[in-house]
Amino acid sequence: MRLQYWPNKRPVTVFVLPDDHQLHIDFAKTILGLFPYQLRRVWDRQVFSGTGQAPITVANEDEMLRRLSTTPGAIGYLERPPLDARIQTIRVR
Repeated sequence: MRLQYWPNKRPVTVFVLPDDHQLHIDFAKTILGLFPYQLRRVWDRQVFSGTGQAPITVANEDEMLRRLSTTPGAIGYLERPPLDARIQTIRVR
């Protein structure tokens, strides 16, 4: 949430799954080292202090894939690498 623009000056748009979605729970705990409620507190604190913008919550992985493929500068996470040439992937585990 601190990074507002990519090096190419494109705005960063963050997409996340709902706090109770199993992939979100796994991602938060395994990759970020936080429980989802801790992550939510960090986001809320930054939003309320005016130092950050909340991520956009999508309903499921299908919507995540659709939004990542159609939103320039978007970042998010999926269970498996997408078969979509418009999406660059970074494997984190």
